[in-house]
Amino acid sequence: FLAQALPLFEGIIGDLYPSLVIPPVDYGQLQSAAQDACVRAGLQVVDRFVTKVIELFQTFNVRFGVMTVGPTGGGKTSCMKMLQSAMSELHSQGTDDPRFQPVNTYVFNPKCITMGELYGEFNALTQEWTDGIASTMIRTAVGLTTENDEYQWVVFDGPVDALWIENMNTVLDDNMTLCLANGERI
Repeated sequence: FLAQALPLFEGIIGDLYPSLVIPPVDYGQLQSAAQDACVRAGLQVVDRFVTKVIELFQTFNVRFGVMTVGPTGGGKTSCMKMLQSAMSELHSQGTDDPRFQPVNTYVFNPKCITMGELYGEFNALTQEWTDGIASTMIRTAVGLTTENDEYQWVVFDGPVDALWIENMNTVLDDNMTLCLANGERI
């Protein structure tokens, strides 16, 4: 939601459910860990940024795949890194909340390589399939999820392009499967 849309949304919810009282959610532990992560990273602790870290955490709790969109230098990568740091730190402190697990990331810019280098390609001369960077990273992340409870985040950190995002449709929807050109499904 945009800040300007929240009063309208709250008004509609209030009209539909007049007796509904929405209890505030306490993210004190995560909020403190996110603030500490900012300090450790040498960033200023800005309340709005910490709120964005918490919102990203909330989104990960309800969605398998997440896309953050914004201008270059807007803090998208920093937000993801602070959430990663906060979750890993809370786990290392022995928190009882199972949502706080160590986070491993696999980060690359999909716009700096070809589609074949990204997802893999079939060589017509040798009749061999060669895996791409994304398919290799996703395969590795999927394999590690069966070994432990740690989160595996494959991060396409770069501008969205119609070519590479098309192949991510089945990963980001309820199928949660990457379909490759060789027929393999990860």
